[in-house]
Amino acid sequence: MGMSGEVTLTGTLTCTCEEDAIQVRASLPEHIALTRAEAGCISFDVLSTDDPMVWSVSERFVDAAAFEEHQARTAGSDWSARTKGIARAYKIEGM
Repeated sequence: MGMSGEVTLTGTLTCTCEEDAIQVRASLPEHIALTRAEAGCISFDVLSTDDPMVWSVSERFVDAAAFEEHQARTAGSDWSARTKGIARAYKIEGM
């Protein structure tokens, strides 16, 4: 089924203050668009939850190299700069 090399990330992004939540809401659309445009991205979703301070994160990449390229790209991105101190609880499978 072609699943052997796939890398998935699931978890949450949790803000502790409204200022952080504003940063997430402001920069998330561009972050999603840029990530979905990456060659190795299968799917990428960051969805609001019932708690306005918490987002559900789900990412799928074709392989570890594609996931690592995504991590490298985002490290220097506006998204990374604006959300640097926000707590992330992620589970990564396939690495």
